[in-house]
This record gives sequence, structure tokens and C-alpha cells, in this order.
Amino acid sequence: MSLQTHLAELERKHRQLEEAIAQAVASPSSDDLGVAELKRKKLLLKDEIERVRQTMPAPTLH
Repeated sequence: MSLQTHLAELERKHRQLEEAIAQAVASPSSDDLGVAELKRKKLLLKDEIERVRQTMPAPTLH
């Protein structure tokens, strides 16, 4: 899997977690621990996205 593909997949998962968190918070029966776990996973994904971006070569200007 290329770095670009891996990055796109991580970003997709990050967006899905954002949506899940928004739905959980909007729900009257939301579980605080569940929301906290989703936020923790989202933060870990964000860190992984940054690590992948740092390992990617800088774009070249022509």
C-alpha cells in the first residue's frame, strides 16, 4: 500500500470517528466513557496521520 493510499484510509477513518462522536454526543443516552474512547481513537488516528505526512516526500515544484 502506498503512503498516499494509507493516508487516505487514515483520513477516512478519522472522518468516520468524527461522525460517530457527533452522533453519540447528540444522543440523549450517550455514554461518556464511550464518547471518551471514540475521542481517544480519533486522537491516535490524528497522530498517525501526522507521522505518515512527515514521512512522505515533499511535493516538487516544476
